Parts: sequence; structure tokens; C-alpha cells
Amino acid sequence: MTFLITCPNCGPREALEFVFGGETRLRAGPGSTDGELAAYLFFRRNVNGWQTERWVHQSGCRKWFLAERHTMSNEVRRTYRPHGAAPA
Repeated sequence: MTFLITCPNCGPREALEFVFGGETRLRAGPGSTDGELAAYLFFRRNVNGWQTERWVHQSGCRKWFLAERHTMSNEVRRTYRPHGAAPA
């Protein structure tokens, strides 16, 4: 099953052109404990609902962006470049 994702640079494309980069979350900082680092590296929330994720348009512009996607229906309600990203 495929669905449409709107690349902020290239416009709407089939999901087959993109590579999933995982859910977004805060990184473990330099002062983190071993447990906090392990949780950051290995544990995911695995929500059933809306989640902000990283995607890369591998078959197009090769730029990373963020997408808000519903994990059950694959509906994408918004895509955007991360804050501080260079313009396309």
C-alpha cells in the first residue's frame, strides 16, 4: 500500500520515493545517564495516532524534512523543513 507525501521542495509524490527516518524526539545530552542514552537509542513510543517523523526524499531532491503522519491511516497532514534548515 502506498500513500502520498508532499515534499516541501518537490510537491506531492508517492511514499515509495521517500525513506522513513524515524519519529522525532529530544536527543540525550552530554550529561545523560546510561539509561537515558539507551532509552534514546533503542526505545520508541510506537503511538497509535499522530506522530512527527523524519523523512528524506531519496528519489528526488534528497532533502530531509519533517512530516506529521497518522500511524494507523498513513494520512499526512503537514510536511515542513526543520527549523534552521537551508532553503531549497
